[in-house]
Amino acid sequence: MFYGEYSHLIDRKGRIILPAKFRQIVKEKGIKRFYLTRGLDRCLFLFPEEEWHAQEEKFKSLSFTHSESRKFNRLYFSGAQEVIPDFQGRILIPQYLKEFAELKKEIVIIGVSNRIEIWSKALWKEFYENSRPYFEETAEKLLEQ
Repeated sequence: MFYGEYSHLIDRKGRIILPAKFRQIVKEKGIKRFYLTRGLDRCLFLFPEEEWHAQEEKFKSLSFTHSESRKFNRLYFSGAQEVIPDFQGRILIPQYLKEFAELKKEIVIIGVSNRIEIWSKALWKEFYENSRPYFEETAEKLLEQ
């Protein structure tokens, strides 16, 4: 559903605008709300409501008697915010999430199929440069059968 990499800026009010291609998908699919939370690798995850609920069901099924499950769910869900894009496709990023993801002015928004990720430009560049050399090796390991 969401694909591509887009460079954007956070405005002075702490808002980002979704890329035009993503806004078109939102319109076509009738998506009204998203859920924004702490992601992995110091980025933010932005899920359409339907996908958020699917992920929530998976995570709720993790045993609360396991400390790792409790820790993950606490961090993941305590960071979550319901967000509704305005008529221009802008969403407000809460300060605590900007701090978590080290978002300053320049950001990168990427589509990862069922979710959108929001990265600081510097952290995305670092992640990409460190991960790119292992792309084929990782694909081989994951897709081996």
